[in-house]
Amino acid sequence: MRGRTNGVLSKLEGDEAASLEGRATEGLLKPLLCVGDLNWDVLAKPDHILLPGGDTSGRVQLAHGGSSANVAVWARRVGMESGFVGKIGRDQFGEFAVSKLLEEGVTPHVLYSAENPTGVILVLIDQRGQRSMLTNQGADFELLPGELPLEVIARASHVHITAWSLFTDPPRAAALEAARLATAAGASVSLDPGSYQMIREMGREEFKRVTKSMSVDVMFPNLEEGRALTGLQEPRDVLDKLSEEYADTLICLKLDKDGVLVRDHDRIFAVEATKDTVIDATGAGDSFCGAFLGHYLRSNDAHAAATLAVNVAGWVVSVFGARAPSDGRLLERIAQFSE
Repeated sequence: MRGRTNGVLSKLEGDEAASLEGRATEGLLKPLLCVGDLNWDVLAKPDHILLPGGDTSGRVQLAHGGSSANVAVWARRVGMESGFVGKIGRDQFGEFAVSKLLEEGVTPHVLYSAENPTGVILVLIDQRGQRSMLTNQGADFELLPGELPLEVIARASHVHITAWSLFTDPPRAAALEAARLATAAGASVSLDPGSYQMIREMGREEFKRVTKSMSVDVMFPNLEEGRALTGLQEPRDVLDKLSEEYADTLICLKLDKDGVLVRDHDRIFAVEATKDTVIDATGAGDSFCGAFLGHYLRSNDAHAAATLAVNVAGWVVSVFGARAPSDGRLLERIAQFSE
């Protein structure tokens, strides 16, 4: 295990780490870097309505997750070099979570905490496949600016931030500093607003004040988050208002079963959703972000990236968990957009 700047550790060792650093130095590798949360999801989908004090059967599964980590995995699955920066507990859950990133080909740059455990999220899934989440604030909520791997951020082509890193401080200061460092180094920055409920609890104006302090190049709100940010209801109105608030930002307004509405500067277009049956919507938004960025950063083609992202997200909602193992159906969808 090799030490990283400011105490950040990488799981890469020996020749593999040296090779990665050498390629980055030579300018051959400009990865996407996701900063934020790496944790575990406890997925629970009851077969019947849970009554107060009652019992029922259902499906319960422990799955690897974390919004930022999910984006890094999905970008890698569609062919983009990606890395993850965050904080985990010095426990078996943390070690296993990092090993899963390595299996996916994502380069982890993680700091281990002896004081806080690896984060866990309880995901309750209803009969329609829609999910509600209860988040345990673990080590991922304790990342500090001084713990960021400066040289890793400096050689990234793009840095992705999820608003889960902005709702409390820490880790807000670290996320904002990562975005600032990325912009200063000439990298682009994206933001996922994360949660309409948390936006409401934080306050619309405070959320906009914090996020406008970043230079956001790409933004991925869903419709409920867009409504919380604008106070408007219709998708086109929400998109127009967000484009006004976040000028010069490419905005992908995710519309669930209605696909996505994209504003790429002066160009507006829609991509319809797939016809996949919804089993579990956990991680659908993250997969959209990762697939979109994984294609767009290499092609600069927003329409193709959005189409790929919709196809990937459609597959994700048809399976259980945010990062189910790839199958032939998914690989066929990705292959259609291979460069």
